[in-house]
Amino acid sequence: MVTLIDTHTHMDNHKFDNDREEAIARAREAGVELMINIGFDRETIPTTMALAEKYDFIYAAVGWHPVESIHMQPGDLEWIESLMSHPKVVAIGEIGLDYHWDTSPKDVQQRVFREQIQLARKVGKPIVIHNRDAHEDVIRILKEEKAEEVGGVMHCFSGSWETAKACLDMNFYISFGGPVSFTNAKVPKDVLAKVPDDRLLIETDAPYLAPHPFRGKRNESAYVALVAEAAAAIKGKTVKEIGYLTSVNAKNCFRFER
Repeated sequence: MVTLIDTHTHMDNHKFDNDREEAIARAREAGVELMINIGFDRETIPTTMALAEKYDFIYAAVGWHPVESIHMQPGDLEWIESLMSHPKVVAIGEIGLDYHWDTSPKDVQQRVFREQIQLARKVGKPIVIHNRDAHEDVIRILKEEKAEEVGGVMHCFSGSWETAKACLDMNFYISFGGPVSFTNAKVPKDVLAKVPDDRLLIETDAPYLAPHPFRGKRNESAYVALVAEAAAAIKGKTVKEIGYLTSVNAKNCFRFER
């Protein structure tokens, strides 16, 4: 059986309130060995931690999302730091910049981003990067804050090969989700083809960005198998090979004991 790791999911999302246990069971049936659930604000950090504590195969990344950065209060960074010693917390994230949704001023986003990179370096945890329409500033801040010391993941990568190469040079893995299965997704497919095998990750970002043939519907962690199929076709490998190499990469990136 193919074994897979969904490196970025939101199974605590309210869209799973009616069938969360069933959706998690479907992921296991699809070969998902581990999931990393992302808590990114005051509401989702506690629900992410609850999932990680309930299921031995679900781990947590916690941080403050750039869209929500305007709502970050004094003490929230210390709260995140306090969770870093929890045995199920493997990363700080998702953090970064989002210039698509005009909810948080750019200067606030950048400050919160920098503070969390600094925290990651302090506690020695990798970071999970959200980057939407902010490639130049993300790369610049990662370099200025010496993010290569901790590395991490460029989540649901949508940039150019030049951007990917800059991230690879800073000790980051490149993760792809449902969009690489879309017929018209030429750039993500081209970039995935070039990413070295030992730096490739796969994810769902459930409940968002469902892969073909579920595009436009609710995504779930089981569908990481479809992302693996798309990656296998692009890389000229079997799905089992993609499952193996991306699982090894995830365990290396998030420093799981094996």
